[in-house]
Amino acid sequence: MDQLTIAGRAYHSRLLVGTGKYRDFDETRAAVEASGAQIVTVAIRRTNLGQTAGEPNLLDFLPPSRYTLLPNTAGCYTAEEAVRTLRLARELLDGHSLVKLEVLGDPHTLFPNMPETLAAARTLVSEGFQVMVYCSDDPIMARELETIGCVAIMPLASLIGSGMGIVNPWNLRIILDQASVPVIVDAGVGTASDAAIAMELGCAGVLMNTAIAKATKPVLMASAMRKAVEAGREAFLAGRMPRREYQASASSPSSGLIA
Repeated sequence: MDQLTIAGRAYHSRLLVGTGKYRDFDETRAAVEASGAQIVTVAIRRTNLGQTAGEPNLLDFLPPSRYTLLPNTAGCYTAEEAVRTLRLARELLDGHSLVKLEVLGDPHTLFPNMPETLAAARTLVSEGFQVMVYCSDDPIMARELETIGCVAIMPLASLIGSGMGIVNPWNLRIILDQASVPVIVDAGVGTASDAAIAMELGCAGVLMNTAIAKATKPVLMASAMRKAVEAGREAFLAGRMPRREYQASASSPSSGLIA
């Protein structure tokens, strides 16, 4: 399978997974292993990476030697908050520069606050961070974030944790057509078919958390998502047949039939 390249580094998995909402760190590790993911997001404000002594440390279960940890700003509602959080992450992870920026607009929808996201992105890029950014599915905003210098654009498929799948494929196609950095669907995936559709549209990858963590059997769902992302990518590369409304086409040749 062809590789996903982000900020100059290649990954064989196009599935990125979060580490929140699991029963415990053991389940987190089992699900991540089943997903085959190499990039794992970590909510700095909600996860112990060593800043809280005496509590279980995620790094003991998902070591940085094996996974690319992607610190994110989940729970931040201002650019200032987000920047401060990622500066802390860089200290905790020994200068780690690849980060996921998300600045939320309100606690009910968790929709991104784009003015604050743009402001935070400008500051972080200027400070040497490699910014993967959660954003609305607005093609103009996506283009602006790439212009600022973000290394990956991550439009939502639908609201975080909703499981509604891709509700606006048309906007996503515009973003894909104009982007020269990886476009990774972030938020809203509910099941394997949603992930496959995202990949069939041409997305470089899919990031998810709730769809796996809140499945009845998280480890099994992680395995299903791995297969769906791989199948969707192969289907995109293969090129689907054209849609032909109101026109049947026999799967076998009509000439040379046996009398």
